[in-house]
Amino acid sequence: MDHDEYVSYTSEIKELEAILSAIPKENVIERLSFEGRLATARRAIAGVTEINQINKAKLMFRGRPVFGTHGIVADFATHAGSAFSDVVSAVAAGLSEGLRYMGPIPDKQKNQLLITGTAIGSFGFEFELPQPEPDVLFSEPSKAENALKKIQDLFRLASEGSDDEVAELVDEIHPRAVKKTADFLNYLSQQEAWCGLEFKNRFFKFQDIDQLRSSAKRLQEDNIHETDETYSGEFQGVLPSSRTFEFKLSDQKGIIRGKVGAEIEDADVLNRNFLHKPVEVKLHVIQVGQGRPRFSLASLDFIKTLS
Repeated sequence: MDHDEYVSYTSEIKELEAILSAIPKENVIERLSFEGRLATARRAIAGVTEINQINKAKLMFRGRPVFGTHGIVADFATHAGSAFSDVVSAVAAGLSEGLRYMGPIPDKQKNQLLITGTAIGSFGFEFELPQPEPDVLFSEPSKAENALKKIQDLFRLASEGSDDEVAELVDEIHPRAVKKTADFLNYLSQQEAWCGLEFKNRFFKFQDIDQLRSSAKRLQEDNIHETDETYSGEFQGVLPSSRTFEFKLSDQKGIIRGKVGAEIEDADVLNRNFLHKPVEVKLHVIQVGQGRPRFSLASLDFIKTLS
């Protein structure tokens, strides 16, 4: 049983239980059909727990390579499916802070998707996500699961969001993963196709080829500017839980607000060791289009105390 089926049954059970609670027990005939449906739903998920559900996603296409619900051009399907799998692997690695700008994508084999069927609506594929390790609790979503949610968000924000919203997500999932996403969308654009992605009762689809092309353009490297910049000033404080800091520039030039990178496990060390002390700091800066720059501190090695 996949996740969507499980959710559907559990929702039906809750609804039927609510209906039966409002019907007096002496109204036997009135309750009969509802009790039967409730028993059927409970049997359907008997022995099924959240930990052994199979998560599935649906990637659907429209456009020139797609012939309604009848079929899809084989070359296009092969290339598009492979490119999308690369996107999932890259985003999963970016979210786990294991992705570098060059070299192999970490844990790529562990985040591979398995095609288990066709998705009808236009035409596309049903993907099964990698199963969690036996000792991993269901309450901790898999890397591939988190990646699919972020890919949906990136599709939506690239088509409908502001430059600032796109920049925040780029900073979170890593620019290389965003480039993989842009490559996937560019391939669809070249083939005059567009797509929709459904996962865990969330669905996003590009309305047409023009919206997809516009979204791909926003995710291009020449629209995402990355630099490393050095500033002098003082840290004004860090919020350890949100891992955000304020840095007051020297000569009263203003305040920079940014995030503490994952490499710095204990963000509060900035409060203990550098609060209100003159320092020189190298920050990574990401700017998307005309949006505001986003700053992050990747390592304590990038802080130099000034005498």
